[in-house]
Amino acid sequence: MLLRVRVTLPDRPGALGQVARTLGVAGADIVQVVVLERLGGRAVDDFTVVWPGAARVERLMAGLAAIPGVQVDGVWRAIGAPVAGGHDAELLAQVAANPADGLATLVDAVPGLLAADWAAAAMVPADWASRAAAPRTAGAEDEAGREPDVAYASWRAPEPPRLPEVTPLRARSLTGPDGTRYAVAPFGRAGLVLVVARTDGDNLSAASFHVTEVDRISQLVRAAAVILGDRLDLITPQTV
Repeated sequence: MLLRVRVTLPDRPGALGQVARTLGVAGADIVQVVVLERLGGRAVDDFTVVWPGAARVERLMAGLAAIPGVQVDGVWRAIGAPVAGGHDAELLAQVAANPADGLATLVDAVPGLLAADWAAAAMVPADWASRAAAPRTAGAEDEAGREPDVAYASWRAPEPPRLPEVTPLRARSLTGPDGTRYAVAPFGRAGLVLVVARTDGDNLSAASFHVTEVDRISQLVRAAAVILGDRLDLITPQTV
C-alpha cells in the first residue's frame, strides 16, 4: 500500500539520509520526498512510500523515533500515485476547458493532490458563524436556521459529508472532535468553501494540513473562482 510519512527533522547534512535509510531498512520503498518547511534549524518533510501490506507500521514508527532529533508527525494511507505542484496548472486547465463541470473537477482532484481522503464544496449561510459553535452535519435543519449545503462531494466522502466549523471564511487548517484533519478555503463568492479532509484508519494517524498545503489549496480555489466566475453564483445544493 502507499503511505505518506511526515517527519520533522534537524535541518543538517545527513539527517535526511538517516531517515531515508531507516525507511529502507524497515521495508519502505521511497517514491517521493517533498520538503514542506525549512525554518529555525528544523525541516518538515513528506515521504511517499510503498509499504508491504503485511508488515507492521509500528516497526517503521519505532525506527524513525530512534533517530536523534526526528519526530513523526503522521503516517497515513495515500490514495493514488504521488503528484507534485506541476499538476496544479494541469488541473486548472481542465477546469477552464470544461467550466460547466469545473467545480466537480476541482473537488474530485484535490484529494489526490494532497494525500487526503475526500473533499467537498459547501455553501455556507451568511449567519452560520453566529449560530454554530460545533461541527455540523451537512443537509440538517434546526430551529435556528439553515445549515450549510453540499454543492458537490468527491467519491470517497461520507454521506452526508461531515463539515467542520468553517467560519470565519478564511483559508486555514483545523481538527474536528473526532480527530479528522481538515483544510478549508473560501471561493470568495456565493458562500462557497472547499473542505478537504484526512481521516485516521488502519491504526494510522494522519498529519494535520501544513501551512504550505493550505496555501496550495487556497491558490487553487482562488484561481478556480476566477476561471468559473459568475457560474459559481448558479451553484445549487447537491441532491441525494
